[in-house]
Amino acid sequence: MFKFFKFLALIEGYSFLCILFLTMPLKYLGGVILPNKIMGMAHGILFLSYVVIAIVLSQLQRWNIKKLLIVLAMSVVPFGTFWMEGVYLKEDLKERS
Repeated sequence: MFKFFKFLALIEGYSFLCILFLTMPLKYLGGVILPNKIMGMAHGILFLSYVVIAIVLSQLQRWNIKKLLIVLAMSVVPFGTFWMEGVYLKEDLKERS
């Protein structure tokens, strides 16, 4: 489940950046709405999945509340999930080895 969460964090991060830097300018500068609707729905599903899996994983890994809140907060910061996956969760991989 840990590897799946790391993969989900990356995909959620890419969807966030795609909306932020691609579909939002298309919507507001070009008047093209459809890509934003499609990516918005995909990102919403990925975001909710990220939150649910983070909470479940926090129980399985016995994270303290501070770590859970940081992991959850990184999902709303641009590039946050990439930092969290690469740096913050790396210690969990070391502990599991």
